[in-house]
Amino acid sequence: MTDHEPILDGIGREIQEILYGYIKAESITYSPAEKCAEEYFLQYFRQQPYWQAHPDYAGRYPIPDDPFGRAAAFAMVRGEGPDTVVFVHHCDVVTVEDFKLLKPLAFSPDELEQELLRLRDSLPPPVQSDLDGGGYLFGRGVCDMKGGGSIQMALLNRYSQLVQRDPAALPGTLIVLSVPDEENLSAGMRAAVLLLAEFQEKYGLRYRLMINSEPHQRKDPEKGVFSLGSVGKLMPFVYVRGSLAHVGKVFEGFNPLNLMSEIVRRTELNLDLSDVVGTEAAPPPTWLYLRDRKIKYDVSMPLAVTGCFSILTLNQTPASILRKVRAICEESFDAIVEQMDASCARFLKTTGQPPKTLPWRTNVVDFAALYQEAESKYGQLFRQEYEAEIKRLEQELAQSRITLLECNFSLVDFVYNYIDDLSPRVVFGLIPPYYPNVANLFLNDLDPAVRTLDRTLNEFTKAAFGQEYASEYFYTGISDLSYTSISDSQEIIRSLKRSMPLFGRLYDIPAAAIERISMPCINIGPWGKDFHKLTERVLKQDLYERTPRIIQYALETIFDRRREED
Repeated sequence: MTDHEPILDGIGREIQEILYGYIKAESITYSPAEKCAEEYFLQYFRQQPYWQAHPDYAGRYPIPDDPFGRAAAFAMVRGEGPDTVVFVHHCDVVTVEDFKLLKPLAFSPDELEQELLRLRDSLPPPVQSDLDGGGYLFGRGVCDMKGGGSIQMALLNRYSQLVQRDPAALPGTLIVLSVPDEENLSAGMRAAVLLLAEFQEKYGLRYRLMINSEPHQRKDPEKGVFSLGSVGKLMPFVYVRGSLAHVGKVFEGFNPLNLMSEIVRRTELNLDLSDVVGTEAAPPPTWLYLRDRKIKYDVSMPLAVTGCFSILTLNQTPASILRKVRAICEESFDAIVEQMDASCARFLKTTGQPPKTLPWRTNVVDFAALYQEAESKYGQLFRQEYEAEIKRLEQELAQSRITLLECNFSLVDFVYNYIDDLSPRVVFGLIPPYYPNVANLFLNDLDPAVRTLDRTLNEFTKAAFGQEYASEYFYTGISDLSYTSISDSQEIIRSLKRSMPLFGRLYDIPAAAIERISMPCINIGPWGKDFHKLTERVLKQDLYERTPRIIQYALETIFDRRREED
Protein backbone atom coordinates (compact mmCIF):
# COMPACT_ATOMS: atom_id res chain seq x y z
CA MET A 1 0.00 0.00 0.00
CA THR A 2 2.63 2.49 -0.95
CA ASP A 3 1.77 3.32 -4.56
CA HIS A 4 -1.59 5.03 -5.00
CA GLU A 5 -1.51 5.50 -8.75
CA PRO A 6 -2.82 2.03 -9.80
CA ILE A 7 -5.72 2.38 -7.37
CA LEU A 8 -6.61 5.89 -8.51
CA ASP A 9 -6.07 5.55 -12.25
CA GLY A 10 -9.13 6.96 -14.02
CA ILE A 11 -11.10 7.23 -10.78
CA GLY A 12 -12.41 10.70 -11.66
CA ARG A 13 -14.55 9.26 -14.44
CA GLU A 14 -15.94 6.63 -12.08
CA ILE A 15 -16.73 9.25 -9.43
CA GLN A 16 -18.61 11.31 -11.99
CA GLU A 17 -20.63 8.32 -13.18
CA ILE A 18 -21.54 7.37 -9.62
CA LEU A 19 -22.44 10.94 -8.67
CA TYR A 20 -24.66 11.62 -11.68
CA GLY A 21 -26.64 8.49 -10.86
CA TYR A 22 -26.63 9.11 -7.12
CA ILE A 23 -28.16 12.58 -7.35
CA LYS A 24 -30.87 11.28 -9.68
CA ALA A 25 -32.14 9.46 -6.59
CA GLU A 26 -33.94 12.58 -5.36
CA SER A 27 -33.62 11.70 -1.69
CA ILE A 28 -35.19 14.68 0.04
CA THR A 29 -34.60 14.39 3.78
CA TYR A 30 -37.30 12.79 5.94
CA SER A 31 -39.22 11.40 3.00
CA PRO A 32 -39.81 7.99 1.36
CA ALA A 33 -37.50 9.12 -1.47
CA GLU A 34 -34.48 8.49 0.73
CA LYS A 35 -35.02 4.79 -0.02
CA CYS A 36 -34.11 5.55 -3.64
CA ALA A 37 -30.59 6.63 -2.64
CA GLU A 38 -30.28 3.57 -0.43
CA GLU A 39 -31.22 1.32 -3.34
CA TYR A 40 -28.82 3.08 -5.71
CA PHE A 41 -25.95 2.66 -3.26
CA LEU A 42 -26.55 -1.07 -2.81
CA GLN A 43 -27.20 -1.71 -6.50
CA TYR A 44 -23.86 -0.12 -7.37
CA PHE A 45 -21.92 -2.47 -5.14
CA ARG A 46 -23.94 -5.59 -5.88
CA GLN A 47 -23.06 -5.20 -9.55
CA GLN A 48 -19.34 -5.40 -8.76
CA PRO A 49 -17.53 -8.77 -8.83
CA TYR A 50 -16.26 -8.56 -5.24
CA TRP A 51 -19.76 -8.25 -3.73
CA GLN A 52 -21.16 -10.86 -6.06
CA ALA A 53 -18.60 -13.19 -4.51
CA HIS A 54 -19.24 -11.81 -0.99
CA PRO A 55 -22.94 -10.80 -0.87
CA ASP A 56 -22.92 -10.51 2.94
CA TYR A 57 -20.49 -7.63 2.69
CA ALA A 58 -23.15 -5.22 1.37
CA GLY A 59 -26.57 -4.67 2.86
CA ARG A 60 -28.76 -2.55 5.05
CA TYR A 61 -29.46 -2.05 8.75
CA PRO A 62 -33.08 -0.93 9.25
CA ILE A 63 -33.78 2.12 11.40
CA PRO A 64 -36.05 0.89 14.24
CA ASP A 65 -39.68 2.00 13.91
CA ASP A 66 -38.90 4.30 10.99
CA PRO A 67 -42.03 5.73 9.31
CA PHE A 68 -40.49 5.35 5.83
CA GLY A 69 -38.72 2.03 6.30
CA ARG A 70 -35.32 3.66 5.84
CA ALA A 71 -32.03 1.96 6.65
CA ALA A 72 -28.33 2.61 6.98
CA ALA A 73 -26.72 1.00 3.93
CA PHE A 74 -23.21 -0.46 4.04
CA ALA A 75 -20.55 -2.07 1.91
CA MET A 76 -17.22 -3.43 3.11
CA VAL A 77 -13.98 -4.86 1.82
CA ARG A 78 -12.06 -7.21 4.09
CA GLY A 79 -8.33 -7.69 3.81
CA GLU A 80 -6.13 -9.16 6.52
CA GLY A 81 -6.07 -7.99 10.14
CA PRO A 82 -8.55 -6.36 12.51
CA ASP A 83 -7.68 -2.69 11.87
CA THR A 84 -10.67 -0.93 10.31
CA VAL A 85 -11.31 2.45 8.73
CA VAL A 86 -14.93 3.55 8.33
CA PHE A 87 -16.11 5.94 5.63
CA VAL A 88 -19.42 7.68 6.26
CA HIS A 89 -21.60 9.98 4.20
CA HIS A 90 -25.25 10.98 4.26
CA CYS A 91 -27.43 10.32 1.25
CA ASP A 92 -30.27 12.73 2.02
CA VAL A 93 -30.49 16.23 0.57
CA VAL A 94 -32.51 19.31 1.46
CA THR A 95 -35.54 20.42 -0.52
CA VAL A 96 -35.34 22.28 -3.82
CA GLU A 97 -37.95 24.93 -3.05
CA ASP A 98 -35.43 27.71 -3.68
CA PHE A 99 -34.93 26.48 -7.27
CA LYS A 100 -38.42 27.78 -8.17
CA LEU A 101 -38.86 27.32 -11.95
CA LEU A 102 -35.54 25.48 -12.14
CA LYS A 103 -36.76 22.60 -9.93
CA PRO A 104 -36.85 20.13 -12.85
CA LEU A 105 -33.12 20.74 -13.37
CA ALA A 106 -32.02 20.58 -9.71
CA PHE A 107 -30.65 17.04 -10.11
CA SER A 108 -29.23 17.47 -13.63
CA PRO A 109 -25.89 19.29 -13.30
CA ASP A 110 -25.10 19.86 -16.98
CA GLU A 111 -28.56 21.18 -17.87
CA LEU A 112 -28.68 23.28 -14.70
CA GLU A 113 -25.34 24.89 -15.51
CA GLN A 114 -26.58 25.94 -18.94
CA GLU A 115 -29.68 27.52 -17.44
CA LEU A 116 -27.65 29.30 -14.75
CA LEU A 117 -25.40 30.70 -17.47
CA ARG A 118 -28.49 32.10 -19.15
CA LEU A 119 -29.45 33.75 -15.84
CA ARG A 120 -25.87 34.75 -15.08
CA ASP A 121 -26.42 38.50 -14.70
CA SER A 122 -29.00 38.00 -11.94
CA LEU A 123 -26.62 35.92 -9.81
CA PRO A 124 -24.13 37.21 -7.20
CA PRO A 125 -20.62 38.06 -8.54
CA PRO A 126 -18.87 35.06 -6.88
CA VAL A 127 -21.33 32.70 -8.57
CA GLN A 128 -20.84 34.45 -11.92
CA SER A 129 -17.09 34.01 -11.58
CA ASP A 130 -17.37 30.31 -10.78
CA LEU A 131 -19.78 29.78 -13.67
CA ASP A 132 -17.50 31.55 -16.11
CA GLY A 133 -14.47 29.53 -15.02
CA GLY A 134 -16.20 26.19 -15.55
CA GLY A 135 -14.40 24.66 -12.59
CA TYR A 136 -17.48 23.94 -10.47
CA LEU A 137 -20.26 21.40 -10.67
CA PHE A 138 -23.72 22.77 -9.79
CA GLY A 139 -26.76 20.90 -8.50
CA ARG A 140 -28.60 19.77 -5.42
CA GLY A 141 -26.50 17.20 -3.59
CA VAL A 142 -23.35 17.44 -5.72
CA CYS A 143 -21.78 19.31 -2.81
CA ASP A 144 -23.79 18.34 0.29
CA MET A 145 -22.94 15.56 0.15
CA LYS A 146 -23.27 12.97 -2.59
CA GLY A 147 -20.04 14.26 -4.11
CA GLY A 148 -18.07 13.08 -1.09
CA GLY A 149 -20.15 9.90 -0.96
CA SER A 150 -19.33 9.11 -4.59
CA ILE A 151 -15.61 9.47 -3.83
CA GLN A 152 -15.93 6.97 -1.00
CA MET A 153 -17.89 4.51 -3.14
CA ALA A 154 -15.38 4.67 -5.98
CA LEU A 155 -12.43 4.19 -3.60
CA LEU A 156 -14.05 1.19 -1.94
CA ASN A 157 -14.63 -0.42 -5.31
CA ARG A 158 -10.99 0.13 -6.26
CA TYR A 159 -9.88 -1.55 -3.03
CA SER A 160 -12.22 -4.45 -3.72
CA GLN A 161 -10.37 -5.02 -7.01
CA LEU A 162 -7.05 -4.85 -5.19
CA VAL A 163 -8.13 -7.39 -2.56
CA GLN A 164 -9.49 -9.76 -5.20
CA ARG A 165 -5.99 -9.92 -6.65
CA ASP A 166 -4.18 -10.07 -3.32
CA PRO A 167 -6.02 -10.11 0.06
CA ALA A 168 -2.78 -9.23 1.85
CA ALA A 169 -2.60 -5.93 -0.07
CA LEU A 170 -5.12 -4.46 2.39
CA PRO A 171 -4.00 -4.93 6.01
CA GLY A 172 -7.44 -4.48 7.48
CA THR A 173 -11.06 -3.70 6.62
CA LEU A 174 -12.75 -0.79 4.88
CA ILE A 175 -16.43 0.03 5.43
CA VAL A 176 -18.56 2.62 3.67
CA LEU A 177 -21.78 3.74 5.36
CA SER A 178 -24.51 5.59 3.45
CA VAL A 179 -26.94 7.00 6.00
CA PRO A 180 -30.23 8.89 5.61
CA ASP A 181 -31.71 11.69 7.71
CA GLU A 182 -28.54 13.69 8.49
CA GLU A 183 -30.30 16.90 7.54
CA ASN A 184 -33.05 16.09 10.03
CA LEU A 185 -32.38 13.95 13.15
CA SER A 186 -29.50 11.68 12.05
CA ALA A 187 -31.66 8.61 12.51
CA GLY A 188 -29.49 6.83 9.94
CA MET A 189 -26.24 7.42 11.78
CA ARG A 190 -27.73 6.50 15.13
CA ALA A 191 -28.74 3.17 13.59
CA ALA A 192 -25.33 2.79 11.92
CA VAL A 193 -23.68 2.93 15.34
CA LEU A 194 -25.56 -0.24 16.29
CA LEU A 195 -24.46 -1.85 13.03
CA LEU A 196 -20.81 -1.00 13.69
CA ALA A 197 -21.08 -2.42 17.20
CA GLU A 198 -22.42 -5.69 15.72
CA PHE A 199 -19.62 -5.80 13.13
CA GLN A 200 -17.07 -5.16 15.85
CA GLU A 201 -18.17 -8.28 17.68
CA LYS A 202 -18.92 -10.43 14.65
CA TYR A 203 -15.68 -9.81 12.76
CA GLY A 204 -13.35 -8.83 15.58
CA LEU A 205 -12.79 -5.37 14.11
CA ARG A 206 -10.60 -2.72 15.70
CA TYR A 207 -11.84 0.70 14.66
CA ARG A 208 -8.97 3.10 13.99
CA LEU A 209 -10.59 6.03 12.23
CA MET A 210 -13.84 7.33 10.76
CA ILE A 211 -13.55 9.51 7.66
CA ASN A 212 -16.44 11.74 6.70
CA SER A 213 -16.39 13.56 3.37
CA GLU A 214 -18.64 16.54 3.95
CA PRO A 215 -17.68 19.50 1.76
CA HIS A 216 -15.38 21.99 3.43
CA GLN A 217 -15.68 25.76 3.32
CA ARG A 218 -12.67 28.05 3.13
CA LYS A 219 -11.81 31.29 4.89
CA ASP A 220 -8.76 31.52 2.67
CA PRO A 221 -9.42 30.38 -0.93
CA GLU A 222 -5.82 29.16 -1.14
CA LYS A 223 -6.17 26.76 1.78
CA GLY A 224 -8.26 23.63 2.15
CA VAL A 225 -9.53 22.47 5.54
CA PHE A 226 -9.29 19.23 7.52
CA SER A 227 -11.68 18.95 10.48
CA LEU A 228 -10.55 16.77 13.39
CA GLY A 229 -13.93 16.64 15.07
CA SER A 230 -17.44 17.99 14.81
CA VAL A 231 -19.46 20.60 16.64
CA GLY A 232 -22.22 19.45 18.98
CA LYS A 233 -25.81 20.66 19.00
CA LEU A 234 -28.52 20.96 21.63
CA MET A 235 -32.06 22.31 21.30
CA PRO A 236 -33.27 23.84 24.56
CA PHE A 237 -37.00 24.47 24.68
CA VAL A 238 -38.82 27.05 26.76
CA TYR A 239 -42.49 26.85 27.70
CA VAL A 240 -43.84 29.99 29.39
CA ARG A 241 -47.16 29.68 31.19
CA GLY A 242 -48.94 32.94 31.89
CA SER A 243 -52.17 34.00 33.55
CA LEU A 244 -55.17 34.91 31.42
CA ALA A 245 -56.71 38.35 31.49
CA HIS A 246 -58.79 40.55 29.18
CA VAL A 247 -56.72 43.13 27.32
CA GLY A 248 -58.59 45.83 29.20
CA LYS A 249 -57.38 44.38 32.52
CA VAL A 250 -53.70 43.80 31.70
CA PHE A 251 -52.45 44.06 35.29
CA GLU A 252 -54.78 41.25 36.34
CA GLY A 253 -52.94 38.84 34.07
CA PHE A 254 -49.43 37.83 33.10
CA ASN A 255 -48.68 37.83 29.38
CA PRO A 256 -46.26 34.98 28.60
CA LEU A 257 -45.26 36.74 25.37
CA ASN A 258 -43.63 39.46 27.43
CA LEU A 259 -41.47 37.02 29.38
CA MET A 260 -40.66 34.88 26.35
CA SER A 261 -39.54 37.97 24.45
CA GLU A 262 -37.11 38.79 27.24
CA ILE A 263 -35.74 35.23 27.21
CA VAL A 264 -35.30 35.38 23.44
CA ARG A 265 -33.54 38.74 23.69
CA ARG A 266 -31.09 37.38 26.29
CA THR A 267 -30.27 34.21 24.35
CA GLU A 268 -30.33 35.11 20.64
CA LEU A 269 -26.71 35.47 19.43
CA ASN A 270 -25.51 35.42 23.06
CA LEU A 271 -21.79 34.66 22.86
CA ASP A 272 -21.76 33.76 26.57
CA LEU A 273 -23.47 30.54 25.48
CA SER A 274 -20.77 29.81 22.88
CA ASP A 275 -17.77 27.58 23.57
CA VAL A 276 -14.25 28.65 22.77
CA VAL A 277 -11.47 26.11 22.23
CA GLY A 278 -8.16 27.62 21.20
CA THR A 279 -8.91 30.02 18.37
CA GLU A 280 -12.17 28.30 17.46
CA ALA A 281 -15.56 29.43 18.73
CA ALA A 282 -18.99 27.91 18.27
CA PRO A 283 -21.42 30.17 16.40
CA PRO A 284 -23.79 31.81 18.91
CA PRO A 285 -27.30 30.40 19.47
CA THR A 286 -30.34 31.30 17.42
CA TRP A 287 -34.08 30.65 17.83
CA LEU A 288 -35.66 28.23 15.37
CA TYR A 289 -39.27 28.06 16.58
CA LEU A 290 -41.51 30.47 18.50
CA ARG A 291 -45.29 30.64 18.81
CA ASP A 292 -48.14 30.95 21.28
CA ARG A 293 -50.62 28.18 22.08
CA LYS A 294 -53.76 30.10 21.10
CA ILE A 295 -55.98 28.19 18.70
CA LYS A 296 -57.96 31.22 17.52
CA TYR A 297 -58.09 34.96 18.08
CA ASP A 298 -59.85 36.47 21.08
CA VAL A 299 -59.26 39.52 23.27
CA SER A 300 -57.48 37.57 26.00
CA MET A 301 -53.77 37.19 26.46
CA PRO A 302 -52.36 33.83 25.33
CA LEU A 303 -52.13 31.28 28.11
CA ALA A 304 -48.79 29.86 27.02
CA VAL A 305 -45.94 30.51 24.60
CA THR A 306 -43.46 27.93 23.35
CA GLY A 307 -40.17 28.02 21.53
CA CYS A 308 -36.81 26.39 21.06
CA PHE A 309 -33.37 27.50 20.02
CA SER A 310 -30.19 25.86 18.80
CA ILE A 311 -26.93 25.91 20.75
CA LEU A 312 -23.77 24.62 19.08
CA THR A 313 -21.16 23.26 21.47
CA LEU A 314 -17.45 22.51 21.40
CA ASN A 315 -16.88 21.29 24.95
CA GLN A 316 -20.13 21.57 26.90
CA THR A 317 -22.50 18.92 28.19
CA PRO A 318 -26.30 19.05 28.28
CA ALA A 319 -26.13 19.60 32.06
CA SER A 320 -23.85 22.62 31.77
CA ILE A 321 -25.99 24.19 29.04
CA LEU A 322 -29.19 23.63 30.98
CA ARG A 323 -27.73 25.35 34.04
CA LYS A 324 -27.11 28.42 31.89
CA VAL A 325 -30.60 28.25 30.39
CA ARG A 326 -32.14 28.10 33.86
CA ALA A 327 -30.14 31.13 34.99
CA ILE A 328 -31.21 33.16 31.94
CA CYS A 329 -34.87 32.23 32.46
CA GLU A 330 -34.71 33.24 36.12
CA GLU A 331 -32.99 36.55 35.32
CA SER A 332 -35.57 37.24 32.60
CA PHE A 333 -38.44 36.43 34.94
CA ASP A 334 -37.01 38.76 37.62
CA ALA A 335 -36.65 41.55 35.08
CA ILE A 336 -40.21 41.21 33.76
CA VAL A 337 -41.75 41.13 37.24
CA GLU A 338 -39.82 44.28 38.12
CA GLN A 339 -40.90 45.94 34.89
CA MET A 340 -44.55 45.02 35.43
CA ASP A 341 -44.48 46.32 39.02
CA ALA A 342 -43.05 49.64 37.84
CA SER A 343 -45.56 49.94 34.99
CA CYS A 344 -48.49 49.09 37.26
CA ALA A 345 -47.37 51.61 39.90
CA ARG A 346 -47.13 54.35 37.29
CA PHE A 347 -50.54 53.47 35.82
CA LEU A 348 -52.25 53.51 39.23
CA LYS A 349 -50.67 56.82 40.12
CA THR A 350 -51.69 58.34 36.79
CA THR A 351 -55.31 57.21 37.22
CA GLY A 352 -55.52 58.21 40.88
CA GLN A 353 -55.91 54.67 42.20
CA PRO A 354 -54.35 53.36 45.43
CA PRO A 355 -51.09 51.44 45.02
CA LYS A 356 -51.05 47.66 45.09
CA THR A 357 -48.51 44.88 44.74
CA LEU A 358 -48.80 42.45 41.84
CA PRO A 359 -48.81 38.77 42.89
CA TRP A 360 -46.27 37.48 40.33
CA ARG A 361 -43.11 35.74 41.51
CA THR A 362 -40.25 34.12 39.58
CA ASN A 363 -40.85 30.40 39.08
CA VAL A 364 -38.58 28.37 36.77
CA VAL A 365 -38.52 24.53 36.67
CA ASP A 366 -37.21 21.86 34.36
CA PHE A 367 -39.54 19.31 32.79
CA ALA A 368 -38.70 16.62 35.34
CA ALA A 369 -39.81 18.88 38.20
CA LEU A 370 -43.10 19.63 36.42
CA TYR A 371 -43.67 15.90 35.88
CA GLN A 372 -42.90 15.11 39.53
CA GLU A 373 -45.32 17.79 40.69
CA ALA A 374 -48.14 16.20 38.69
CA GLU A 375 -47.19 12.69 39.75
CA SER A 376 -47.02 13.55 43.46
CA LYS A 377 -50.55 14.95 43.32
CA TYR A 378 -52.30 12.44 41.07
CA GLY A 379 -50.10 9.33 41.35
CA GLN A 380 -51.12 6.24 39.43
CA LEU A 381 -53.88 8.02 37.51
CA PHE A 382 -51.40 10.51 36.12
CA ARG A 383 -48.85 7.83 35.23
CA GLN A 384 -51.45 5.78 33.36
CA GLU A 385 -52.77 8.77 31.46
CA TYR A 386 -49.26 9.99 30.69
CA GLU A 387 -48.37 6.59 29.23
CA ALA A 388 -51.50 6.63 27.09
CA GLU A 389 -50.62 10.12 25.83
CA ILE A 390 -47.10 8.98 24.89
CA LYS A 391 -48.55 6.09 22.87
CA ARG A 392 -50.98 8.44 21.14
CA LEU A 393 -48.17 10.78 20.18
CA GLU A 394 -46.08 7.83 18.93
CA GLN A 395 -48.89 6.86 16.57
CA GLU A 396 -49.34 10.43 15.37
CA LEU A 397 -45.62 10.75 14.73
CA ALA A 398 -45.41 7.40 12.91
CA GLN A 399 -48.18 8.58 10.56
CA SER A 400 -46.37 11.92 9.98
CA ARG A 401 -49.37 13.81 11.34
CA ILE A 402 -47.30 15.58 13.95
CA THR A 403 -43.65 16.63 14.36
CA LEU A 404 -41.30 15.99 17.24
CA LEU A 405 -41.57 19.65 18.17
CA GLU A 406 -45.34 19.41 18.36
CA CYS A 407 -45.09 16.16 20.32
CA ASN A 408 -42.87 17.83 22.88
CA PHE A 409 -45.11 20.82 23.54
CA SER A 410 -48.26 18.69 23.45
CA LEU A 411 -46.72 16.61 26.22
CA VAL A 412 -45.98 19.69 28.33
CA ASP A 413 -49.57 20.86 27.78
CA PHE A 414 -50.78 17.44 28.87
CA VAL A 415 -48.78 17.47 32.10
CA TYR A 416 -50.17 20.92 32.87
CA ASN A 417 -53.66 19.39 33.04
CA TYR A 418 -52.49 17.84 36.32
CA ILE A 419 -50.83 20.93 37.76
CA ASP A 420 -52.92 22.68 40.44
CA ASP A 421 -50.64 25.69 40.81
CA LEU A 422 -51.74 27.98 38.00
CA SER A 423 -49.35 30.84 38.74
CA PRO A 424 -47.02 31.87 35.89
CA ARG A 425 -43.89 29.86 35.43
CA VAL A 426 -41.22 28.83 32.94
CA VAL A 427 -40.64 25.18 32.06
CA PHE A 428 -37.44 24.37 30.19
CA GLY A 429 -35.76 21.28 28.79
CA LEU A 430 -34.40 19.76 25.59
CA ILE A 431 -35.96 18.77 22.28
CA PRO A 432 -34.35 16.24 19.90
CA PRO A 433 -31.93 16.00 18.26
CA TYR A 434 -28.84 15.88 20.43
CA TYR A 435 -25.44 15.90 18.72
CA PRO A 436 -22.48 15.34 21.07
CA ASN A 437 -19.44 17.53 20.40
CA VAL A 438 -16.44 15.40 19.45
CA ALA A 439 -12.81 16.16 18.72
CA ASN A 440 -9.63 14.11 18.59
CA LEU A 441 -8.25 16.79 20.88
CA PHE A 442 -10.24 15.29 23.74
CA LEU A 443 -9.24 11.64 23.14
CA ASN A 444 -6.53 9.99 25.19
CA ASP A 445 -3.98 7.49 23.86
CA LEU A 446 -4.45 8.42 20.22
CA ASP A 447 -2.70 6.27 17.67
CA PRO A 448 0.42 8.26 16.64
CA ALA A 449 -0.60 7.94 12.99
CA VAL A 450 -3.95 9.55 13.77
CA ARG A 451 -2.53 12.22 16.09
CA THR A 452 -0.35 13.59 13.31
CA LEU A 453 -2.57 12.65 10.36
CA ASP A 454 -3.59 16.19 9.44
CA ARG A 455 0.06 17.31 9.37
CA THR A 456 1.04 14.25 7.34
CA LEU A 457 -1.71 14.96 4.83
CA ASN A 458 -0.81 18.63 4.62
CA GLU A 459 2.76 17.73 3.70
CA PHE A 460 1.41 15.36 1.08
CA THR A 461 -0.95 17.91 -0.48
CA LYS A 462 1.76 20.56 -0.68
CA ALA A 463 4.12 18.13 -2.39
CA ALA A 464 1.52 16.47 -4.63
CA PHE A 465 -0.35 19.49 -5.96
CA GLY A 466 0.93 22.61 -4.23
CA GLN A 467 -2.16 22.94 -2.04
CA GLU A 468 -1.95 23.76 1.67
CA TYR A 469 -4.59 22.54 4.14
CA ALA A 470 -5.38 24.15 7.49
CA SER A 471 -6.64 22.08 10.42
CA GLU A 472 -9.55 22.81 12.73
CA TYR A 473 -10.74 20.96 15.80
CA PHE A 474 -14.42 21.10 14.82
CA TYR A 475 -16.49 20.85 11.66
CA THR A 476 -19.05 23.56 12.39
CA GLY A 477 -21.65 22.53 9.81
CA ILE A 478 -22.96 19.76 12.15
CA SER A 479 -22.32 16.22 10.98
CA ASP A 480 -22.79 12.53 11.71
CA LEU A 481 -19.24 12.45 13.10
CA SER A 482 -20.85 13.49 16.40
CA TYR A 483 -21.66 9.83 16.95
CA THR A 484 -18.10 8.48 16.63
CA SER A 485 -17.34 8.80 20.34
CA ILE A 486 -18.90 10.02 23.56
CA SER A 487 -17.55 10.99 26.96
CA ASP A 488 -19.34 11.14 30.31
CA SER A 489 -22.15 9.13 28.76
CA GLN A 490 -23.85 8.37 32.09
CA GLU A 491 -24.07 12.06 32.98
CA ILE A 492 -25.34 12.86 29.48
CA ILE A 493 -28.03 10.17 29.62
CA ARG A 494 -29.13 11.36 33.08
CA SER A 495 -29.46 14.92 31.77
CA LEU A 496 -31.42 13.80 28.70
CA LYS A 497 -33.77 11.61 30.74
CA ARG A 498 -34.47 14.47 33.12
CA SER A 499 -34.93 17.29 30.64
CA MET A 500 -35.92 15.74 27.29
CA PRO A 501 -39.57 14.62 27.54
CA LEU A 502 -39.33 12.43 24.44
CA PHE A 503 -36.07 10.67 25.33
CA GLY A 504 -36.24 6.90 25.45
CA ARG A 505 -39.58 6.73 23.67
CA LEU A 506 -39.84 8.89 20.56
CA TYR A 507 -36.11 9.59 20.39
CA ASP A 508 -33.01 7.81 21.64
CA ILE A 509 -29.23 7.77 21.39
CA PRO A 510 -27.31 4.47 21.54
CA ALA A 511 -24.79 5.82 24.06
CA ALA A 512 -23.48 2.40 25.10
CA ALA A 513 -22.86 1.39 21.48
CA ILE A 514 -21.11 4.69 20.77
CA GLU A 515 -18.76 4.00 23.69
CA ARG A 516 -18.03 0.51 22.35
CA ILE A 517 -17.11 1.67 18.86
CA SER A 518 -15.45 4.90 20.00
CA MET A 519 -12.87 6.04 17.46
CA PRO A 520 -11.14 9.23 16.30
CA CYS A 521 -12.43 10.99 13.21
CA ILE A 522 -11.53 13.38 10.44
CA ASN A 523 -13.46 15.17 7.72
CA ILE A 524 -11.77 15.07 4.32
CA GLY A 525 -14.07 16.49 1.71
CA PRO A 526 -14.02 18.61 -1.46
CA TRP A 527 -14.30 22.39 -1.47
CA GLY A 528 -17.94 23.38 -1.76
CA LYS A 529 -19.98 26.56 -1.70
CA ASP A 530 -23.55 27.68 -1.02
CA PHE A 531 -24.78 24.54 0.74
CA HIS A 532 -28.59 24.23 0.67
CA LYS A 533 -28.92 27.00 -1.92
CA LEU A 534 -29.83 27.19 -5.61
CA THR A 535 -26.16 27.82 -6.37
CA GLU A 536 -24.82 24.82 -4.40
CA ARG A 537 -21.62 23.74 -6.11
CA VAL A 538 -18.43 21.73 -5.66
CA LEU A 539 -14.94 22.22 -7.09
CA LYS A 540 -14.41 19.63 -9.82
CA GLN A 541 -10.65 19.41 -9.24
CA ASP A 542 -11.24 18.46 -5.62
CA LEU A 543 -14.09 16.11 -6.46
CA TYR A 544 -12.39 14.14 -9.20
CA GLU A 545 -8.69 14.45 -8.36
CA ARG A 546 -7.48 15.92 -5.09
CA THR A 547 -9.88 14.53 -2.46
CA PRO A 548 -9.64 10.89 -3.67
CA ARG A 549 -5.84 11.15 -3.53
CA ILE A 550 -5.90 12.68 -0.04
CA ILE A 551 -8.23 10.02 1.34
CA GLN A 552 -6.23 7.23 -0.29
CA TYR A 553 -3.04 8.63 1.23
CA ALA A 554 -4.75 8.78 4.63
CA LEU A 555 -5.52 5.07 4.29
CA GLU A 556 -1.92 4.31 3.37
CA THR A 557 -0.77 6.24 6.42
CA ILE A 558 -3.09 4.52 8.90
CA PHE A 559 -2.74 0.98 7.60
CA ASP A 560 0.97 1.03 6.85
CA ARG A 561 1.91 2.50 10.21
CA ARG A 562 -0.36 0.14 12.07
CA ARG A 563 1.22 -2.81 10.25
CA GLU A 564 4.71 -1.56 11.07
CA GLU A 565 3.81 -1.21 14.76
CA ASP A 566 2.37 -4.72 14.85
